[in-house]
Amino acid sequence: MSEVGLRRTDREGRSVPCRSARVALLLTIGLLLGSGSGAQETAPPAAAEGVWMSRAEVRALPMEGAAWEALVAASSESTSSPDLSDQDDPTNVRVLAKALVHVRRGDPLLRDEVLEALAAVRGSEQGATALAVSRELMAYVIAADLVALEGVARAEFDSWLRDLRLQPFGGRTIRSTHEDRPNNWGTHAGATRIAVALYLDDAVELQRSAEVFRGWVGEPGGWNGFRFGGDDWQAGPPVEYAVNPAGATREGHSIDGVLPDDQRRGGAFQWPPPRENYVYEALQGAVVQAVLLERGGYGEVWEWGDRAILRAFHWLHDQADYPAQGDDTWIPHLVNRAYGSEFPASVPTRPGKGMGFSDWSHGFATGASVGDEESYPPPVLR
Repeated sequence: MSEVGLRRTDREGRSVPCRSARVALLLTIGLLLGSGSGAQETAPPAAAEGVWMSRAEVRALPMEGAAWEALVAASSESTSSPDLSDQDDPTNVRVLAKALVHVRRGDPLLRDEVLEALAAVRGSEQGATALAVSRELMAYVIAADLVALEGVARAEFDSWLRDLRLQPFGGRTIRSTHEDRPNNWGTHAGATRIAVALYLDDAVELQRSAEVFRGWVGEPGGWNGFRFGGDDWQAGPPVEYAVNPAGATREGHSIDGVLPDDQRRGGAFQWPPPRENYVYEALQGAVVQAVLLERGGYGEVWEWGDRAILRAFHWLHDQADYPAQGDDTWIPHLVNRAYGSEFPASVPTRPGKGMGFSDWSHGFATGASVGDEESYPPPVLR
């Protein structure tokens, strides 16, 4: 495959192949050699620059409004003690905030703080669970991409990532968690797995991750190796679903779009349905996977599974009467951008477990970030 016309200039003035060329080339090689995964062979995707966003996209965003002010406030918070073993450590999204503000405002001190955190986080995974690493790591990877980590720091960070994604945590790796768990554990693992694959230009891993996500949303031919828990909210045997299919009902009620392996945490099937916040926890990871896969060249990802993510949101709003609250409020901005939907989207938002600030980074595509802060009920505590 020729790379003519698919090159860019790096920070040191060298001509290097752009991400889309490298991803396409590596994916072609992987398909020719065969990855042994049984993944469906597809044409090499045309990837965008930037894992989450390109620096040019960040620099085009406004430096005013409630969303920007909340981002700047988060960027001023301490990031001196990053800890991958703490699944609730907010340092990761603070590092992301510093990276975003650095790129937009050109603040070198914020870049230095990001570099310090990226160095300090290595080794903090000792004693972690797969869930903790999966929740925490994606934001650091995206921050590293935004600040253009380079030289020895880049080499050391990349080497650590390659080892980390195969390291067992309580008997599970990031990869095995993604492929085994159809609930929030698996969706966060998938988001981190895809972020790392994009950052390292690992096209074979990206393709395998895409096939797992295809299975999660219910696409024919997608991954089918998930292990499910109780079937209280399943659409029915013999097939088990991570997202119930379009038109699914139970006892005369719609369960179209239910995430059974997280909704079951609220107990056996009942109506009205319980407002189970583990569903939003799973959607945090699932929506990030979709955004990352779109960046990686899978532009049709939002349509997979009969618009599975959109159906999940409709069920939460229309059947469970349960809009996003607390640290889930950043998710609707991405869903509205993808589908042109109008789910309630507050400004400013609270960042989630591994991502946030989408009211600033993505909300302007639909105008959702314009205006005063909307009023929402107090968050449900996890």
